[in-house]
Amino acid sequence: MEEAEKELERRSKFLNSLIQKKKAIEQQGQHDSLNVRVRACDMPLPLQKHAFHCARDHLDSMPAKKLDSKLVALALKKEFDSTYGPAWHCIVGTSFGSYVTHSHGGFLYFSIDKVSILLFKTAVQPLDHS
Repeated sequence: MEEAEKELERRSKFLNSLIQKKKAIEQQGQHDSLNVRVRACDMPLPLQKHAFHCARDHLDSMPAKKLDSKLVALALKKEFDSTYGPAWHCIVGTSFGSYVTHSHGGFLYFSIDKVSILLFKTAVQPLDHS
């Protein structure tokens, strides 16, 4: 009986890995239309999609070859602060390094075309006015 249970567990793990691969391929297909490449992520898919569309809209509204990285960063920060609460931070550019601490489920590093975008959330602590 133990062998049968081991075989069922092995098959279950195999099927689960196939499902995860299929989901990843489908997710990548959805990003391709926006020309998005996810570099690192700890964020629910709906928030990711919101970030992709918001960034794409702002990048498309700019004159050709005139990236205003501050404007894109400000727009994403304001959008996420107002929609998902404070305190979101955004870094936009074609070349930068970073090392940040973020809240669980609040980190996304992606690129659109040649523009890299780092969006992350930190915990907000109330000031103690004692």
